[in-house]
Amino acid sequence: MVATPGRLLDLIKRRALQLSDVQCVVLDEADEMLNMGFKEDIDSILETTPETKNVWLFSATMPKDVERIAKTYMTDPLEVSIGHKNQSNENIEHIYYVVKERDRYEAVKRLIDFHPNIYGLIFCRTKHETATVAEKLGRDGYNAEPLHGDLTQPMRDRVMARFRSKELQILVATDVAARGIDVDDITHVINYNLPDDTENYTHRSGRTARAGKKGQSLVLISPKENYKIKAIEKQMSKAFAQGKIPNAEEICEIQLMKLIQKTIDIQIKEKDIEKFMPQILASFEDMDKTEIIKKFVSAEFNQFIEYYDRAGDVNQRAKQDSGRDRDRTDKGARARDEGKTRFFLSAGKRDGLNPGGLLRVVCDAAGIDSSGIGRIDIMTSYAFFDVDEAHTERILKSVNGTEFEGTKLSVEVTNTQNGGGSGQGRSGGGGWWKPASFRWRRRRRPTSFRWRRVQKIIWRQ
Repeated sequence: MVATPGRLLDLIKRRALQLSDVQCVVLDEADEMLNMGFKEDIDSILETTPETKNVWLFSATMPKDVERIAKTYMTDPLEVSIGHKNQSNENIEHIYYVVKERDRYEAVKRLIDFHPNIYGLIFCRTKHETATVAEKLGRDGYNAEPLHGDLTQPMRDRVMARFRSKELQILVATDVAARGIDVDDITHVINYNLPDDTENYTHRSGRTARAGKKGQSLVLISPKENYKIKAIEKQMSKAFAQGKIPNAEEICEIQLMKLIQKTIDIQIKEKDIEKFMPQILASFEDMDKTEIIKKFVSAEFNQFIEYYDRAGDVNQRAKQDSGRDRDRTDKGARARDEGKTRFFLSAGKRDGLNPGGLLRVVCDAAGIDSSGIGRIDIMTSYAFFDVDEAHTERILKSVNGTEFEGTKLSVEVTNTQNGGGSGQGRSGGGGWWKPASFRWRRRRRPTSFRWRRVQKIIWRQ
């Protein structure tokens, strides 16, 4: 039987399936399943299987949770490693580009234009962002389609069939939807945003440079995200090169030569065109060869040149970290962005919430791009996150009352910018967090269960 953890557990609970006689259990993409929040499901399933079973575990990376499963459910296991743990394919060139948040889409288009023969994947963090990027690319004339969790199986099969046959040039996908994609000859992986878990970057980049071929993994970061590149470099023992988004002249030259080469390689259908040749030759009678070529090129290329003639430089300088900054954790390294609102969310690690889960809940409920989300801090029983001020009312209306894995969520604006920061006590320089309504409720000695619980959590943590 081949199944997802959730569906398998559901069958077990309904007594439609029993695993007491299973002889072999294979956990494929173990790290991905854990990142998706299936840790408890996997534990529950394995507990229903016999102790004498043979367990096989496959994982591209080896985080602590995967090692824990191996130690708990495997007896004297043999570990087979191909390369080093978390090591990237040596045939992959890793390049990052520093751009402003608002220029991410513009940068993606320029990278595609600069690589006209691209056959690649664009990774986004949320379903909404994936659909938006794919829709924009299609509207701008690029051969791209989305792949995310909202697609039905027939739709997913259709998209994948087109991509495998190279009828589709670019696939825009989420990490979850792209899990298990095995397609040869992918030339580029473009990270529209870096994944929340840096180990997932290994999965993304590994989609290219298969079967001994070379490939490129291109990463877009904002000026303040330089520390993320340092963290991935340290984890993968692989240096990234900083690239520059191509300018108009470079892109126009590439596209022009593509057009010329396409013209040279085109097959002439002599019989079909023969009857029109006298009229065509008469039309060009007063022009010399050079003038005809110029007019032909201009007819195909003027619109492209005019677009990039108005486009400016989107490259930015990365914010440089000190040596101590490079070793900080994700939470400590993120600086609060200007123009963002800080929110309190009534769920945390104890509820199974992680940065990826928070992004999915907030972005899908409010219908916003993950690029509008800033700093995220996940505590034991609650969380904080920053969002562009323009989305404040939408977050309050849309996220309140939504559910995350059975937990009903509430969200409030905090009245301090330091909520969730590390290293600050409740009397340490104003670092103690407070939801917007907490101070007033505390003076009124709230009697509701919810606020008594929140107060206890504050003093405990």
